[in-house]
Amino acid sequence: MINYIKSQSQKPTSKGLTVNRFQLTDFLPTTKKELEIRGWDEVDVVLFSGDAYIDHPAFGSAVIGRVLEAQGLKVAIVPQPNWRDDLRDFKKMGRPRMIFAISGGNMDSMVNHYTANKRLRSDDAYTADGKAGMRPDYATITYSNIIKKLYPDVPILIGGIEASLRRFTHYDYWSDKLMPSILIDSKADLLIYGMGEKPIIELVKQLKDGKSFAEMTAIPQTSFISKEVPQHPKWKDISLVSHDLCLTDKKQYASNFKHIEQESNKYDAARLLQKTGNRWIIVNPPYEPLTEKELDASYDLPYTRVPHPKYNGKTIPAYEMIKFSVNLHRGCFGGCSFCTISAHQGKHIVSRSKESILKEVKNITDMPDFKGYLSDLGGPSANMYGMKGKKMHICHQCRKPSCIFPKVCFNLDTDHNPLLDIYRSVDKVPGIKKSFIGSGVRYDMLLSDTKNFEANKSHSEYIRELITNHVSGRLKIAPEHTSDNVLKLMRKPSFDYFAKFKQQFERINREAGLNQQLIPYFISSHPGCHNEDMADLAIETKKFDFKLEQVQDFTPTPMTLATEIYYSGYHPYTLEPVFTAKGKEEKLEQRKFFFWYKGEYKNQIIRDLNKAKRPDLIKKLFDK
Repeated sequence: MINYIKSQSQKPTSKGLTVNRFQLTDFLPTTKKELEIRGWDEVDVVLFSGDAYIDHPAFGSAVIGRVLEAQGLKVAIVPQPNWRDDLRDFKKMGRPRMIFAISGGNMDSMVNHYTANKRLRSDDAYTADGKAGMRPDYATITYSNIIKKLYPDVPILIGGIEASLRRFTHYDYWSDKLMPSILIDSKADLLIYGMGEKPIIELVKQLKDGKSFAEMTAIPQTSFISKEVPQHPKWKDISLVSHDLCLTDKKQYASNFKHIEQESNKYDAARLLQKTGNRWIIVNPPYEPLTEKELDASYDLPYTRVPHPKYNGKTIPAYEMIKFSVNLHRGCFGGCSFCTISAHQGKHIVSRSKESILKEVKNITDMPDFKGYLSDLGGPSANMYGMKGKKMHICHQCRKPSCIFPKVCFNLDTDHNPLLDIYRSVDKVPGIKKSFIGSGVRYDMLLSDTKNFEANKSHSEYIRELITNHVSGRLKIAPEHTSDNVLKLMRKPSFDYFAKFKQQFERINREAGLNQQLIPYFISSHPGCHNEDMADLAIETKKFDFKLEQVQDFTPTPMTLATEIYYSGYHPYTLEPVFTAKGKEEKLEQRKFFFWYKGEYKNQIIRDLNKAKRPDLIKKLFDK
């Protein structure tokens, strides 16, 4: 059980500067002046983040800061430190009593900086006014190396999605090479992966007990470097292919991922070991998922829910996007090949209580600029709230990455009634005019026959409730592709499910007198996708009279199945070869099929399909 201790040491010793509804002392301090307002001479932990400081539970650095604070620690945060000047930002809080903690931010810094075509982005949604260039490439590594030089004797802890998904040897798309565990290049002492509340609390407990980082070898959900493999009485060990062998053998490298993914999703997981040079990367198994009570406690910490006053008068796009949204749960059991959610949050759903959700909704209605509209009642996937196995002992034996692919698991309880109750209860809160669902909906789950009358009935009720009461004119969903071959590699359902959902969407709109649009989302250049598959996509979407908008090229990000296939050319589970479009020309050839209806692409598409000896596809697409 997580124990959040309300700290008496956090009360300011002098009155803080009041800004809007809050005092500066309502936030974690970000400057020396703010330390002085609190009467602090030193702090226990200094957090560095690649994002602007937004004191909201949707932002990882704020969550970890508040969790540490609740353990009775004095915590300061340095958002987006300047790494180009004399490094004063890295020195201004002084030497912490315990640790430096580093997060690259809510996104991997390379995904944040570059497009799928490796073009530098002109903005940064996690920075004030969307300004670009406020964090370095490979932010976690850069920050950690600077701190290690300035304070070589102070332990460094790294976490967040950038560290989490780079904890093993991984392919880095932006440098087009394999990189070792981020622990090697960052020189950090310990890494926390996944959602960090449980491991950070245990780490603090052990620090208070006088343990050094070198002695912290048995904290679940952590990773560290060791010359020898420490013994553990209970954990089973799996040795992965070494980093050095990965550099010379792509098939051997690919074989690692099966173990990494399976052990990330198991209740009774093994410890993973990877030799790197003459040292070992030790990755301890994860904690069991939080309980409902533990997740509620994390959301009930004293967040102000707003950006720090230093950003007054500025807009932070990522905050504006979630400002009036409520996250209902963590985790996703979809297991999509290209997605990092389950790799970081896990596949097991952890849901908040109805009381906790309604409390947050009430807090939002009290915000001075709230107009009555919630932008999202959602999560990693909108409609997985409260779902788990009917018989949990079966789940405890399972190591499959997805509970709904290739079909919905017989043991999964897909009853949507608890979620429907949340929607309807939220809409009754005084001050709420409308609540929208902005998160992605797994419509295949809604259209699958569970052989259970009540569950099937709840699916139908959910579809109608969603379409009639929670769509803001356009409902975005993600079939991702139309080709069965590609969808299988994506771990996505048949496109037939999309056709069925679209039929219901249009029928319910007619019955309700609504004029709403369904906006599908697609990916090109995914592993296994050929030009013929993109032609199939064009033909199938043409049948629905779509002029596609929500499209993108596949971007390889660390620690996804699709990325391992992209780099290695092999499927990690079968070790069979898989084609992937890699070169710029190959990617452009696939992308143009999205826009088959534009005259400038017609001749190119005809040429490519003739080259592939597929005149049948030309006829279907252009009616020749």
